[in-house]
Amino acid sequence: MNGTDDTTHIGRRNALGRLATVAAMAGAAPLLASAATSGGKATAPVATRGRLKQSLSRWTSKAPLPELCKRLKAIGFTGVDLLYADEWSVVTDSGMAVSMGYPAKRDNFIEFGFNDPANHATLIKEIEATIPLAKRAGVTNVITMFGNRKAGISDQQAVENCVAGLSKIAPYAAENGITLCVELLNSKVDHHGYQGDHTAFGVAVAKGVNSPAVKLLYDIYHMQIMEGDVIRTVRDNIQWIGHFHTGGVPGRHEIDGTQELNYRAIATAIADLNYQGFIAHEFMPSRPDPFESFAEAFRTCTV
Repeated sequence: MNGTDDTTHIGRRNALGRLATVAAMAGAAPLLASAATSGGKATAPVATRGRLKQSLSRWTSKAPLPELCKRLKAIGFTGVDLLYADEWSVVTDSGMAVSMGYPAKRDNFIEFGFNDPANHATLIKEIEATIPLAKRAGVTNVITMFGNRKAGISDQQAVENCVAGLSKIAPYAAENGITLCVELLNSKVDHHGYQGDHTAFGVAVAKGVNSPAVKLLYDIYHMQIMEGDVIRTVRDNIQWIGHFHTGGVPGRHEIDGTQELNYRAIATAIADLNYQGFIAHEFMPSRPDPFESFAEAFRTCTV
């Protein structure tokens, strides 16, 4: 989700209301391949996609969606992340995938999660309504949340509540080829009070539901803030992870050398696990040309 200061904290929360900050990324190692013509002359360099499917979170760019799709496709991206149902066709018509869809537009989308049984009826109704739409549109991932802490609901009780609620909707999602991705967020900097703030919490829920239709959205930025040890944690829990988000730490800006994570090593570790899902870049670009940053991020994670 979003960065460290007030502007950052507003980030995806504003995206839920369709406000957005420009996102960009510039990465590291160039991954361009040159092809030779029959006459021996080299053609223009062509971006290679590597082993990972990469997408970009929609809220990170102010560009109109059709333009965003066109420019991302030219870089080598194959998807756009975190889109509402009324945006899906724009992306799919461009030949790209919707790598993650929202089931609802709510200002309290993050706080209102499966940890509280009082929320289950609303959440299940939203997801039930979204699943057939997603199936028709070819959208295979739908995001949902663990929710903010509530008085009287311990972590153990919250896990049990999440398992109970998600288990009710998991069979319908599985029947339709939809994966519900429940996001792990940090509660230290950006989302104070969020209960699903450690990998162990999310894994306990995923194990409890034990369905291929319920996975974790492992946000590397958030989990670095809360616990670090990213590569080992991903290796140990990859069977429960259905999606990844990136972002530089601290600040949720570019994933380049200005921040502490080695995203090339992380991407390589993920690819080595034969992960078949998307890794979606979700950071706020700090450079004048955000697409310069997006392209560098793409190259960084092309392994």
